[in-house]
Amino acid sequence: MKKIIILLFLFIVFNGCVYQNSTGLGNVGVDRKQLFLVSSDVMKEGAIDAYAKVLQEAKKKNTLNKNKKMLSRLRVIAKRLIKHTYIFRKDALKWNWKVNLITSDNLNAWCMPGGKIVFYTGIIDKLNLNNDEIAAIMGHEIAHALREHSRERSSQGMLTQSALGVTKELFGINSQTIDLASWVTNITILLPNNRQQETESDRMGVELSARAGYDPYAAVNVWKKMKKLSGKNSPEFLSTHPSHDTRIDDLKTYAKRVENLYKNASN
Repeated sequence: MKKIIILLFLFIVFNGCVYQNSTGLGNVGVDRKQLFLVSSDVMKEGAIDAYAKVLQEAKKKNTLNKNKKMLSRLRVIAKRLIKHTYIFRKDALKWNWKVNLITSDNLNAWCMPGGKIVFYTGIIDKLNLNNDEIAAIMGHEIAHALREHSRERSSQGMLTQSALGVTKELFGINSQTIDLASWVTNITILLPNNRQQETESDRMGVELSARAGYDPYAAVNVWKKMKKLSGKNSPEFLSTHPSHDTRIDDLKTYAKRVENLYKNASN
């Protein structure tokens, strides 16, 4: 009887999932129902702790916000982009946005749930990014947060964990507790988004850039630089991300779609 109840619960979990679109369509028309089992508040709470730990670690290493001029550039660009996030979700204007810079060769930038942004100096220096190109990358990362891709991946992970938990219960194995801050860190920084999530963020990012008065075609330039730096691509089917060429072609299409927004932008 116990096994039957557990299996019935698993059936309900898999068939009674919550699907919704986390953002408005914008001009780029991102429209996909997403699986959400984890609440936004839980993700934001975890992000606050996770972000604080990242900054604390950088401060210990004396790598936090060392380049004041570069930090100022980032914060000015962020301010312009954030002003237009309401196009995709009105509540984002009320988020407690943070922007910080870490000195590192890491070719990366990210935005945690609730608007917690970090850029690494490596991505700006190695790609020799101008402000339009920084805006392209930042808009992309902000789009991940707006679209709640971390929450979506957490929900997918929870579904997997639920199945695993039932399996453990059936076989009498004890489960382990997951630290929320570590979970958000892994989901946001360490684990890759899938191709669909990356494409959604690319498209939303070019719209945010265009509305903020940054050239949307700068995103194309960024990925041309990435392609040149990374050398020969791995086959797309072996990667969780779109190939550089696929990404560049898609960005050209959507940059064209929002070109008038850029021309008419008041910043």
